Amino acid sequence: MNTIDLTPLYRNSVGFDRLASLLDNALRGDTGTGGYPPYNIEATEENQYTITIAVAGFEENELDIQVERSILTVRGKKAEDDSNRKYLYQGIAARAFERKFNLAEHVEVTDAELRNGLLNIYLVKEIPEAMKARSISIKNADRALENKG
Repeated sequence: MNTIDLTPLYRNSVGFDRLASLLDNALRGDTGTGGYPPYNIEATEENQYTITIAVAGFEENELDIQVERSILTVRGKKAEDDSNRKYLYQGIAARAFERKFNLAEHVEVTDAELRNGLLNIYLVKEIPEAMKARSISIKNADRALENKG
């Protein structure tokens, strides 16, 4: 597998420590989950997003959503079925799964709901006031000296 040299990015950048691991994971691909369950990521409004995961057959108590260190993890594990069902064909997948999503800075999970076999996870990006752009006034040092004298 080829690797990419990210040294030029780090010459003029500060605080992008996770960039290398994110790119490395993206280039390697998400081979662990094999595309199950399918999902959508949608920008619903400015700074608002929805992740929708198809989880047909799962109940709320069989799903787990956690956020740790900017990684959203969704797990599903079916409860043991102690009925003696005899399937002639079983096409609805009910196997356990784990999906991980890397979240950008200041992206927070605000809510989640299960409706019609779809798990909707709502996210919002809230930039703190201290990080928003602001104007800095420039003082004229010569005028300040004239007013003092």
